[in-house]
Amino acid sequence: MITALLLAAAVAVPNNFLLYEKAAAKKDDNPESSWSASSKKTAPLVVNPCQKTRLGQSGRTSARTLIHTAVPDYAKSEQVILYSSAAAAGKAMRDLEAAARACGTKNYRYAVAPAAGLGDRALRFTGQAYQGGKPAVGGDRGIVARRANALILYTVSGEWGRPARADFKQQTKDATKMLAKICTIANC
Repeated sequence: MITALLLAAAVAVPNNFLLYEKAAAKKDDNPESSWSASSKKTAPLVVNPCQKTRLGQSGRTSARTLIHTAVPDYAKSEQVILYSSAAAAGKAMRDLEAAARACGTKNYRYAVAPAAGLGDRALRFTGQAYQGGKPAVGGDRGIVARRANALILYTVSGEWGRPARADFKQQTKDATKMLAKICTIANC
């Protein structure tokens, strides 16, 4: 029994493991800014083009999610998910990529591109508002990286204009930092 408990504890994403945990824990009296933290294994992916609650759920063993929301139109999120195997994490990533290619509307589109040099595999996700066929104000920019049995997701949503590589600077920096320490909890 004790061995099973130790094993279960070893595969969980611990509190204070994510990069923005300290910022999320600070008391903020600003009513237009808030943080939410969750260790729910069933938390939806923070990059979820089709808004399907089951996307990326199969094979999960643990998850930790932080979301920062600020008015008028800004949000950022950080999520680390552990899966039962590298294959299960890879399937979640392929399913997410397929969702980005399948979902979207005339007024909001998604694009996916490789993000070189991050983990075993990484992708840049762009969600962009369009009006009259041209990029409008508003969108999401996310990096999703896989290393072994872990998925690492960083997003920023806000008043973006036309998509550009520079939009991913902070998410790439954060993913690089997390990838440097993920093997302390993942099966690398």
